[in-house]
Amino acid sequence: MNQTEIKMMTPTTRVLIVLMAAGVLVMFYRLIFGLGAATHLNDIWPWGFWIAFDVLGGVAMAAGGFIIAGAVYILNWKKYKPIVRPAILNAFFGYMLAALAISLDIGHPFRIWHPVVMWQVNSIMFIVAIHVVLYTTTLATESSPMFFEKLKMTRAMNFVNKIMVPIVLFGVLLSTLHQSSLGAVYLIVPSKLSPLWYSSRLPYMFLVSSVLMGLSMVSFETILSARAFRHKLPMDILSGLAKGSLIVAVLYFAMKLWDLVTIAGVQKAFDGSVAGNMYLVEMVIGVILPLVLLSKKSMRNRSNSIFAINMLVIAGTLVNRMNVAIFGLTDYTARTGADYFPSLMEFLLTMGMVAFAVFGFKVSAKYLNLFPEEQH
Repeated sequence: MNQTEIKMMTPTTRVLIVLMAAGVLVMFYRLIFGLGAATHLNDIWPWGFWIAFDVLGGVAMAAGGFIIAGAVYILNWKKYKPIVRPAILNAFFGYMLAALAISLDIGHPFRIWHPVVMWQVNSIMFIVAIHVVLYTTTLATESSPMFFEKLKMTRAMNFVNKIMVPIVLFGVLLSTLHQSSLGAVYLIVPSKLSPLWYSSRLPYMFLVSSVLMGLSMVSFETILSARAFRHKLPMDILSGLAKGSLIVAVLYFAMKLWDLVTIAGVQKAFDGSVAGNMYLVEMVIGVILPLVLLSKKSMRNRSNSIFAINMLVIAGTLVNRMNVAIFGLTDYTARTGADYFPSLMEFLLTMGMVAFAVFGFKVSAKYLNLFPEEQH
């Protein structure tokens, strides 16, 4: 299917528009009436679904951008060039949504610009904030050749292409630091977070799991876009991504097992508590099952199998982020008598932001040269 054959106003698009409209209404409601009116957050639960899913999960989903960009522009792995533009664009959408979620989740959204001019270099929150600003800008620059190409701004496009390698190198450095710094944020709650997740290696856990998530997300998006826009499935690329996922999954499983044995104790995962049960769900769905399936070569060479494994990894990593941000704190909050479950508005805003990313990708596929290799 070429660009002219992509239909914009389909039933799916209408659903996306409705979800985006609902998300916009919630956003204005939150800005007008405050965080407490729009969410079920409180002094005991200052961070909830928006941080866990939209920020921690969204940034992990966006990891595919720096992985594929680094592979193509720094390591010169030309095999992955056909998917570099979609991977970077999806990462850009992911970071924009994470930035929006952070803005809405702080008490005073209109002060979100403060970290840019009021540096607190000893604060991990400042590190997270400045990384979001810098890497979102970097992703916008990496995506800009598509827009310059559309606007026939040849000189600007050629200039960005010439400096693409140092830009990507800077982006890889930023993203590596940012993925790990999100884990480092939770090092400040040693008395609250369950030992099933609390560890001095938590930043490394976040980094390695984000690489696993990034590889799976790029593969997932590649299969989806090929089916939606009727492109030929690049099985050599999908198999390569699956092999990379296997290597990372082995490392991640070893790290998780080591922390379980040396810190929490195996019995902690089987004590029947909410935290223990959620830990088992995370491990089975996001680590053990994908590892077993990926270890079979036949599974790495079939698109349907790869697609199913990708969904397991994505779901498992999202559960991990929810565990660290919410379920891992339940033992502590139970002692205070506090409780938390996301409000309908929290769900609607998240659904609206996800819809925006999907809609934005479809618009880009329609009007930009998002798949240049396919068209050639």
